[in-house]
Amino acid sequence: MESPNRVESQLTDKGYVPVYTTAVVDQPWDSYTDTDHRVWAQLFERQKQILPGRASDEFMAALAAMEMTPDRIPKFDDLNPILRAATGWELIGVEGLLPELTFFEHLANRRFPVTWWIRKPDQMDYLSEPDLFHDLFGHVPLLMNPVFADYMEAYGRGGVKAHGIGEDALVNLTRLYWYTVEFGLIRQQDGLRIYGSGIVSSKGESIHCLESDAPNRIGFDLQRVMRTRYRIDTFQKTYFVIDSFEQLMDATGPDFAPIYDKLAQLESIPAGNVLDDDNVYNRGTGEGWPTDADV
Repeated sequence: MESPNRVESQLTDKGYVPVYTTAVVDQPWDSYTDTDHRVWAQLFERQKQILPGRASDEFMAALAAMEMTPDRIPKFDDLNPILRAATGWELIGVEGLLPELTFFEHLANRRFPVTWWIRKPDQMDYLSEPDLFHDLFGHVPLLMNPVFADYMEAYGRGGVKAHGIGEDALVNLTRLYWYTVEFGLIRQQDGLRIYGSGIVSSKGESIHCLESDAPNRIGFDLQRVMRTRYRIDTFQKTYFVIDSFEQLMDATGPDFAPIYDKLAQLESIPAGNVLDDDNVYNRGTGEGWPTDADV
């Protein structure tokens, strides 16, 4: 498999991350090696064993509807007709993390960027940047869900606006994405379940987020989330719990500009803190938490 085209590494709110060419690229499917397909298969089978009873009903239904299989890396061109028919979204191939405005513009137009390359066998449990498995297995299935698909488009439109407002607004909006799209939990009748892509694509965090006593689990509140810092290099100290995807859509309805103005006057909240007015499902013990700064 050829190497991705990194343009540079720069310091962002996520730490030092590689930034890639903004170009949309064809998925070089014929260049995937037998090892690449085996990595996909091992990751896929591992999560299929772990997620029943932990992942949300919506995610499990969407994963089944996508018709992805463990035997080989899926072709974007095979998945796109299924996705377009369901919600009007489509996948586009990219080299990796995109500049923020480029990413927002894709989401606003119902295009989801998927990294074409997959991790190496010695990176099964941790990778510092998103690869094909994280993007395709973690993010794409819920784009089959009409309400979540609408939320992602609304988020993209909001990102374009926030980019025009300034850096502080982008920080607030990035925290919303982190604690919903990447690391969100949802409350079902039978208990808390996972929908965030960073969790459903990770064996360790799929177990930790629901079964460990260490993290906080707190009811979703838009402004609370937008003020809360987060971890990029360990399991999360806090997970926010939504009641439904409709709740997310309702939260993105208002104009965020006045919210950004209000939050600019308030201190950010450390990732592990619990506030007096939080709706607390679990107050974490903090066991194993790193003591250095959050981002």
